[in-house]
Amino acid sequence: MQSEVSHLNEECGVFGVWGTSDAAFLTYTGLFSLQHRGQEGAGITINNNGQLRTKRDLGLLNDVFDTVELEKLQGQAAIGHVRYSTAGSNLLENIQPLPFNFSDTQFALAHNGNLTNAQTIRQTLEDRGAIYQSSSDSENLMHLIRLSKEPTLDEQVKDALRQIKGGFAYLLLTKDCLYAALDPNGFRPLVVGKLPNGGFVVCSETCALNAVGATFLCDVQPGQLLKIDHNGLSVSTYAADTQLAICSMEFIYFARPDSDIYGVNVHSARKRMGALLAKEQAVDADIVIGIPNSSLSAAMGYAQESGLPYEMGLVKNQYSGRTFIQPTKKLREQGVNMKLSAVKGVVAGKRVVLVDDSIVRGTTSRRIVKLLKDAGATEVHLRIASPELKYPCFYGIDIQHASELIAANQTLSEMCQTFGADSLGFLSVPSLIKAVGLETGAPNGSLCVAYFDGKYPTPLYDYQKQYDAEQEALHHRDVKTIATVL
Repeated sequence: MQSEVSHLNEECGVFGVWGTSDAAFLTYTGLFSLQHRGQEGAGITINNNGQLRTKRDLGLLNDVFDTVELEKLQGQAAIGHVRYSTAGSNLLENIQPLPFNFSDTQFALAHNGNLTNAQTIRQTLEDRGAIYQSSSDSENLMHLIRLSKEPTLDEQVKDALRQIKGGFAYLLLTKDCLYAALDPNGFRPLVVGKLPNGGFVVCSETCALNAVGATFLCDVQPGQLLKIDHNGLSVSTYAADTQLAICSMEFIYFARPDSDIYGVNVHSARKRMGALLAKEQAVDADIVIGIPNSSLSAAMGYAQESGLPYEMGLVKNQYSGRTFIQPTKKLREQGVNMKLSAVKGVVAGKRVVLVDDSIVRGTTSRRIVKLLKDAGATEVHLRIASPELKYPCFYGIDIQHASELIAANQTLSEMCQTFGADSLGFLSVPSLIKAVGLETGAPNGSLCVAYFDGKYPTPLYDYQKQYDAEQEALHHRDVKTIATVL
């Protein structure tokens, strides 16, 4: 889901089920396991014998649904969504699934990702008379479907998918079937599973399949359209030019460690990142600690490779949210103090290797280094299990402007000084690709690493001018800095 340029973006989670009497409860359970992907809104649409009904609201899943609400959602199929404020304002009309009630039929739509040509499509469709009910770009697909001249709904959906660009995983529920679609580069993960009773599940991560007792069937491939109805599951393609470029940040940060993406376990990939980081960025120290929770796997790998003891030097308050997805800078900064505390008995008097999964804005790193030194650590060596984030992402991550990325605006030594660390080191792009270990013959190992090297696998469409202007501004700043030094 793409936002206006002034907004920050993040991931969402989608879950769909077809062919089971407890569809609402299964969708709730699946969404609960995907709560890490979106914490500002949640919704479920149920299909009860061809009649669609939607319940959605702001807040966490538990804030939106209780047992009474779920019992009202009787049906044999459903789709659900957990959302971060990615497309437009964090208002009820933008919470998904988006319901559409036409004179002849009903639809519900759930989307994870960002469309890079959304502004152009919306302007074109509004000029043709389309009326949008939200500021979410997810709505574009529905308008394109309804305006398609193709003879069948299957072909109308494919026609619409060919017109949108960027990163997207869509679930579309109708009175007769459930569609699932993935963009031609597979930027966002989407998997299929089968329930013991024969029903089907489609969702963002395999951890949600496990949560509802579904058996993994397959990853949805780039450019595929899946249709699930009373005849079962059918798979077709809508795009001929496809190339897997799964978002590397799924492995680095977003996905749960118990999920598998295209056959690669996320925890194992993160451990390999940590091990390769230890080889590339070794340092004399006493202990290794990770920042809970997404950095713990990498910290384990660093400790094993370096031979240093792995310790629990930081404790997380499990009732606080993830600082990266807080919507304002003030809340992000407050969140660091609310969510973490140092274990003084572990870090006092020690030279600490502090492993983090990534650095975006740098707020968290600065505060955690200070937290450890205030607890008595004699040295803090910051090691990052991913490369420097220097370039925006336009496919569905919370980094759409280079001005927000500290690595795009400071040198390594400047960042080290900003964080108050004794040293700073990042994982290289080749080691990241090696650690994930997907197709070695594909570009970048079938990963999207554009946030690190600036080489985007698709045109940027509506964002190209913004990107060019920001890079030009950074270039002029660097030239001015060099001139000042000389």
